[in-house]
Amino acid sequence: MPLLIAPYGVELRVVRVHLDEKTKKRLESLGLTIDTRLTILSQGGEGTIVLLKGARVAIDRDLASRIFVAQAA
Repeated sequence: MPLLIAPYGVELRVVRVHLDEKTKKRLESLGLTIDTRLTILSQGGEGTIVLLKGARVAIDRDLASRIFVAQAA
């Protein structure tokens, strides 16, 4: 499911990222890669705030719709 519609407060795992290489590299530098675990803290009109490796990261709506996650096992 896209990060944009994922549930709050549940540990999620990144399974796929459909972005251009430049944007993928930027997200990788922030620690967001395939199999990374994250938790959604809030979602609003502008985007999504996630807890990623102990840091809060804001992701805009366009990016959040192209990052696919699944519930972590």
